[in-house]
Amino acid sequence: MDTGAAPDIAVPLAVTLAASAAGRKRCSLAVENSCPMGSTSTSSPKRRFSLPKRRSTSPKRRETTARLLLRRLLGVVLLAALGWFGWLTVEINAVAGRDEARPADAIAVFGAAEYGGRPSPVLHARLDHAVELYREQMAPLVITLGGGSDLDKGKTEGGVGRDYLLANGVPYDRIVAETHSVDTEQQVRRLAEIARQRHLNSIVVVSDGTHLFRVRKLCHDAGLIVYTSPRGTLGNIDDYDLALRYFHEMLSYTLLRLHVNIGWLHGRADA
Repeated sequence: MDTGAAPDIAVPLAVTLAASAAGRKRCSLAVENSCPMGSTSTSSPKRRFSLPKRRSTSPKRRETTARLLLRRLLGVVLLAALGWFGWLTVEINAVAGRDEARPADAIAVFGAAEYGGRPSPVLHARLDHAVELYREQMAPLVITLGGGSDLDKGKTEGGVGRDYLLANGVPYDRIVAETHSVDTEQQVRRLAEIARQRHLNSIVVVSDGTHLFRVRKLCHDAGLIVYTSPRGTLGNIDDYDLALRYFHEMLSYTLLRLHVNIGWLHGRADA
């Protein structure tokens, strides 16, 4: 057996073992570098995670939001008011332009100002219309409504109206004068009492056209069956005076529905 070949076999074997050891070392280093848990390198910074900060509401932002809400609220209120007063204007016009006079149990004349025992032009026109209705036999009874103040020296709207009717041919026993009420609401309450006492089922109510919308609503609330009949027009009414009449009636009716005392408005619409 030839022993001279042993060195030739040992040299390649030593080279192979050295290469295998070097390969294992490189593989180990590669594994360590790829594993974050085992890495001791300080070259890359650590990542820090934090929750987003809550935004604080500044006083200026809160003030801006409050102003926006206030403007929206005012806008809604304004639109509601415009709608309400627009509806009232239509309703007042409708009643003022319609004469519902028909046979009934009585004619009621709502009071207006009197001057020293003489009816004002407005009351004069209302009474004239009542006389016309009586002569047309719309009703056998005429009721005059309205009291007076301390400055009237005992004169009342209802009493002056009674005297005017007597002077125009209406018999005394066909007239009922109510002399204690001081505004439209009280006149309606007194009219309801007279209607119950005399068993009156239906009444033709006479007043200014713009006034009759409120009169009719109050009478319906009091349980009365009424037919509105506006007085005739006195001359030419300018736009300013007509606007005041509408404003008075719309304000009076609005406050009435809000259950606000409107006694301080007495005398403006019915004068």
